[in-house]
Amino acid sequence: MNKGLLTKEALISFLSNNRLADKDDFDNLYEVYTLVIETINEVVLAAQDLLNVYINHYVVILYIINEYKYLLLVNRISDKSSLDEEKIQYIASLCADKYLTNEKLNFKSEAFLNRFNPPISTLNLYLNFSLRTLETIKTTARNAGLLKDMLLKSLKMSKCILNLLMEGFETEAFSTWRTLHETECIMLCLVKYGSKMYDSYFEHIKYALAYRNQINNKEEVDAIFLKIKSEMKKYDLKSKDMKKFIEYGYLYTANENGDQRIKLNFRDGVEKLAGLSNYSKAYEMASEIAHSSPLLLLSKRTYYFEVTLLNLYESFFRLVFIYDAFYKTSVSEEVFAQYLKMKEVYLKELRNVYSILRNSFIKRNLKPQPKEAEV
Repeated sequence: MNKGLLTKEALISFLSNNRLADKDDFDNLYEVYTLVIETINEVVLAAQDLLNVYINHYVVILYIINEYKYLLLVNRISDKSSLDEEKIQYIASLCADKYLTNEKLNFKSEAFLNRFNPPISTLNLYLNFSLRTLETIKTTARNAGLLKDMLLKSLKMSKCILNLLMEGFETEAFSTWRTLHETECIMLCLVKYGSKMYDSYFEHIKYALAYRNQINNKEEVDAIFLKIKSEMKKYDLKSKDMKKFIEYGYLYTANENGDQRIKLNFRDGVEKLAGLSNYSKAYEMASEIAHSSPLLLLSKRTYYFEVTLLNLYESFFRLVFIYDAFYKTSVSEEVFAQYLKMKEVYLKELRNVYSILRNSFIKRNLKPQPKEAEV
């Protein structure tokens, strides 16, 4: 059915089967629904460019349901029979506008790849699998719980970056990669330096909560700041360094493993200890975009699309390394063996895709070397 109305019975069946509304909502919702469809039909007939627009009645109903429930909530209406014609008409008008604008006139930026292209669909498959399996794992160990949460957040950010690229938002995707890169660097440090750094990281979370006034117990807060000052004194830090110490001081535990003293920042601290200093330039470029430098407006779209996708792939390959170690200790040997079969197929495919993308990018962006001057 297209522009004709659904019957009231069909509407009630849809609402009931999907548990979207109570019986005392049915009359109001059908009245709103008929008004919305009438309005949409009038607009479609009046607008030449919308003449052949297909109306998805079930999407229309979902707009109606959410708008209706929101109006009841905001206006604290418990007696649904008290809804007057003015409110019914108001809801119908909003829903018609939102359906036509958000569904039929939705702004879309031109994208270079869609969700069916192998560089997107293959990575999306692996991300979906990893996210679903991670969410099923239960752990009570503090360190493992933190690693699981950070992996979940990193993989979700990876999906977010893919979605932004598919929607044609390259610079926004690149600035999101910046956050992903920060998170993966912290994870790599924790995995590399082990329990002592984990313990220190948790302590510094507590320091940050106190610093941000997120702890209500004054005595506890005072005790935390005394400890912070004592720790800072041990490292010969000044009061002006407190914020940096709270954010990055856990890195000092790496010194016990023979590492050269590092600075309390991301680039010369976290990124350096993670062994990813070769990403400093990409991180700096993403930071400039995130802070609305001229690059945000004057950037070449194709360049940032490719840079973001390549960096995302490289981050993902490192995340797989962390994921594998975590997953292996969290499931049975049989389940892990099944995962390895999937990994053998799709990680190989992803590496092939990455190689093609990288070679193509280098070929297009490699500047020709100047010829030697003739003698």
